[in-house]
Amino acid sequence: MNIQNTIETKVKEGFLALYNTEIPSVEFQATRKEFDGDITVVVFPLLRYKKGNPVQIGEDLGKYLVETVEEITNYNVVKGFLNLVIADSFYSNFFNKINNNSTFGFVSSTTENDSRMVEYSSPNTNKPLHLGHVRNVLLGYSVSEILKASGKKVYKTQIINDRGIHICKSMLAWEKFGNGETPENTGLKGDKLVGNYYVKFDQEYKKEIATLVASGVSEEDAKKQAPLFIEAQEMLRKWEAGDKQVVALWETMNGWVYKGFDVTYKNIGVDFDKLYYESNTYLLGKDIIEDGIKSGVFYKKEDGSVWCDLTEDGLDEKLVLRSDGTAVYMTQDIGTAIQRAKDFTDLGGMVYTVGNEQDYHFKVLFLILKKLGYSWADQLYHLSYGMVDLPSGKMKSREGTVVDADDLMDEMTNTAKEISQELGKLEGYSNDEKEELYKVIGLGALKYFILKVDPKKRILFDPKSSVDFQGNTGPFIQYTYARIQSILRKATFDVSKEVTIELHEKEKELIKQLELYPEVIQQAAHNYSPAVIANYTYDLVKEFNSFYQNVHILGEENQDKKVFRVQLSKKVADTIKSAFGLLGIQVPERM
Repeated sequence: MNIQNTIETKVKEGFLALYNTEIPSVEFQATRKEFDGDITVVVFPLLRYKKGNPVQIGEDLGKYLVETVEEITNYNVVKGFLNLVIADSFYSNFFNKINNNSTFGFVSSTTENDSRMVEYSSPNTNKPLHLGHVRNVLLGYSVSEILKASGKKVYKTQIINDRGIHICKSMLAWEKFGNGETPENTGLKGDKLVGNYYVKFDQEYKKEIATLVASGVSEEDAKKQAPLFIEAQEMLRKWEAGDKQVVALWETMNGWVYKGFDVTYKNIGVDFDKLYYESNTYLLGKDIIEDGIKSGVFYKKEDGSVWCDLTEDGLDEKLVLRSDGTAVYMTQDIGTAIQRAKDFTDLGGMVYTVGNEQDYHFKVLFLILKKLGYSWADQLYHLSYGMVDLPSGKMKSREGTVVDADDLMDEMTNTAKEISQELGKLEGYSNDEKEELYKVIGLGALKYFILKVDPKKRILFDPKSSVDFQGNTGPFIQYTYARIQSILRKATFDVSKEVTIELHEKEKELIKQLELYPEVIQQAAHNYSPAVIANYTYDLVKEFNSFYQNVHILGEENQDKKVFRVQLSKKVADTIKSAFGLLGIQVPERM
């Protein structure tokens, strides 16, 4: 139990003892710099449970806490704020307790049925991963790692959208215009090659539309009558009928794409435990609909279509099966969720990493699954996120104006290279070491820039400003980590012994920041927000840099103080590395 939890328990006890009143929670904040204290209890919210003068209530609670909590040595009340002074010995003891704990902040997974499946990426096989996928992938992977650190078992998954008219458009364009091109004979990644033919289809399709419009056909009719579109529809029909030639082409081209995806995922540093394919799941859910009709969750209209009436829940009526018996996306998603629960019998809930344009879809999906009576449906979460924009404007994949994920990573590496060379920080590095460092800095800058923002907010991504060695950026934090590694390399004396010293104010502030880490992980997990981890790490680094500038470390004459400050520096570095690991970001030993 950390000091905040201890104080909360005692404030509740004190409120009951003093006023015979129970309170549900206690609000804390850091003590403002101009006042004496380490942690502040905000008294104003307590006035809901006990009318009176907030200063007097603060005084009453302050006296009670000093008498009952040995770690609290003093207090002062400023208006409705109770500032508590914590004994240095508490922070010294706390630090010595965590100093050699390599998993500090992490909770081991112990509870059965508390696992989570996190779905992310879920691309289409007609184009490469792009900037939009990058935010999705980084969020999904990071949330998976944070949930694991918080004590949950996690299964990382994606559903690959490998069927449908869009896939057939790429296949048809390659068949017509490809001249036997393959990744091997062109040197192109498979996903890029297939994506080129998706763009090619759109170009040729627009030409056919223009020709039809010129002959007097309306644009709306021209889109339906264009020969390429009709052929693509026929190819989809053949695929659904199991036509051997079409299926063979589909398998070949999807195979190219999967190899390309694998390279991108490896370069960006994410992985998956289980893959689902829409070609295997698109028929799931139909049997569930039949069961749902019998139980009254769904109803059938006169035309044979099946619906779910959610109007009493503030939503609308939702189609779940067309009149011709074919499924809609909602049907598939219902079936896929249920299949996942069958595949992983300990599954306690699911997290869907999908853009905010699908907010309503997931409200409906989760509500239907609850009505169907699945216990895990109470633990479904839509990790909704805003789009990523570039200064150049909106991306459109069919027009070939997307920012390719591979190209973006290359650009980030090159930007890191340019800025590092300008700063002249890499003397004594071999060329291979430099190239590896540019990747670590560039990718770290990209990931941090995206993950430090609350997922729900839209992002305007600027590659240049993200690779800044000052301010709230990945490279600034990486540089601080490397600076600490330099201190540790120079500390040639024994730093393994436990020492107890009178704490400098800056040492105490740094330990207070470290003490927050376990709670920060739980908060990030509860909110499904890597931004909580990112911004905590920045605060930790700022606190360390203030410590570094105000006290001597290796230059300290007192040996015990010197040992303690090296130990403290190392723990900060370990925590930076741990926190950045939860964001999927590497830290360099030298910069």
